[in-house]
Amino acid sequence: MVSPTAQPPVCRIIDYGRHKYLTEKQGKDKKSKQQDVKGIKISPRIAEHDLQTGINKAQRFLGEGHKVKVTCMFKAREITHPELGRKKLDAFAEAVATISTVERIPTLDGRLMIMVLVPKPATGKKNAKSEDKQNGGEAV
Repeated sequence: MVSPTAQPPVCRIIDYGRHKYLTEKQGKDKKSKQQDVKGIKISPRIAEHDLQTGINKAQRFLGEGHKVKVTCMFKAREITHPELGRKKLDAFAEAVATISTVERIPTLDGRLMIMVLVPKPATGKKNAKSEDKQNGGEAV
């Protein structure tokens, strides 16, 4: 019905399948964007370069708005020194501290030490872009 209050009521003939498809599509657009949880695995004996590679991946994931679950896996007798894994996770969190916050601090769960990072809200990025346009694209 286009105008149900008119005398006589006005109706339009449409393809019902297309109408149903469009209403479902509008419903999907209204859903809030769900955050994915991306995982990165490290070990307490990870090399510095390998750790940096994981940090770069985490920065990319956080930039896209996803949560990042960093898991430190202990093998064999490494579990006797959980402080080594905590140091690696703390270094990881410190490296991405500018774009994320720690949602779940590192906790030992069996042979895994798990930490969850969430992206910081992007409030300053919009202002920086608008200032950049006002200055003609030049840095101040």
